[in-house]
Amino acid sequence: MNLPLVTQDLPGIGGRVKSAPEDFVVVEAPLYEPSGTGEHIYLRHRRAGSTTQDLAHRLAREFGLRPFDVGVAGLKDKIAVAEQTFSLPLPKADIEDVRTRAAAVLPGEVLWAKRHGNKLRRGHLLGNRFEALVRGVRADARLDAERIGLELVRLGVPNFYGEQRLGTDGRNVEIGRAKLNDDSRDWLANLHRTAWQADLFNVWLLERLEAGTSRTVILGDVAKRLDNGALFDVTDAAAEVERAERLEITPSGPLFGKDMRRAAHAAAEHEERILATNGIAWEALEKSRLLGSRRAARVLLAEFSCREAEEGLWISFRLSKGSYATVVLREFAR
Repeated sequence: MNLPLVTQDLPGIGGRVKSAPEDFVVVEAPLYEPSGTGEHIYLRHRRAGSTTQDLAHRLAREFGLRPFDVGVAGLKDKIAVAEQTFSLPLPKADIEDVRTRAAAVLPGEVLWAKRHGNKLRRGHLLGNRFEALVRGVRADARLDAERIGLELVRLGVPNFYGEQRLGTDGRNVEIGRAKLNDDSRDWLANLHRTAWQADLFNVWLLERLEAGTSRTVILGDVAKRLDNGALFDVTDAAAEVERAERLEITPSGPLFGKDMRRAAHAAAEHEERILATNGIAWEALEKSRLLGSRRAARVLLAEFSCREAEEGLWISFRLSKGSYATVVLREFAR
């Protein structure tokens, strides 16, 4: 993606990422642990080279469920070694039998099976821990990688959506725009519509970066606390400058849709111009099935480290839910 780099003034390390699934490891950090009782069975699973959606469909077929019944907290990359949890509404099933049957139909390994009281839903995670092997890096790349990582920890990471959401050459975006008023409720139609949302968020964030206001707040912003995700309206921008500099708060950008919390004053003018440029009226969004939301402009890069290997350099870090490791890795592999 043709997006600016936070660490453009620092030398990159060269190399390439995601050459094979084994080069990219993502481990889901749960929002809560299963209680041990309840009508749902949680399965913790680890695999390489499979999509979340494919595994959910396999589980649904095996246990006579609808794909919608299979709960997940988030979607994981196909080109990755991914560890995540699935939930199945099986109140009367034997837990060991479910684990055995799931292991027989899924690639990879079922790590454990436990009961819990509710379905696992999208967003029920704290974030993800990533480990990525950058192959073919320059000599002495580790020191440069550490400089880049420390700068990202200090400044935060622009929370751009990755190419995975937008589709090749933005194809998902164009399909999604055409489906805004479509009655279809299947997961693919929703994926396309949210790609349209993601693209306009990226436009918003790019313009805030260019204006020098992505790391602060302006009058009328809907700001977000980075410790708990709480939103609040900025009525006195000068009073919030220090909190923004300390990475305690960040402006949030629009995920356009009905019921979206709208900005005010200068911040609203910016968002409304982006929507109008796309040829969409608020009235059309209010009639659509697309739910609106707000997304943080910056996210914290936590638990950063790197280590040398014979094949290249391993880079490790943790991101909050919904953020893209590929956006971070662009800062290094260039």
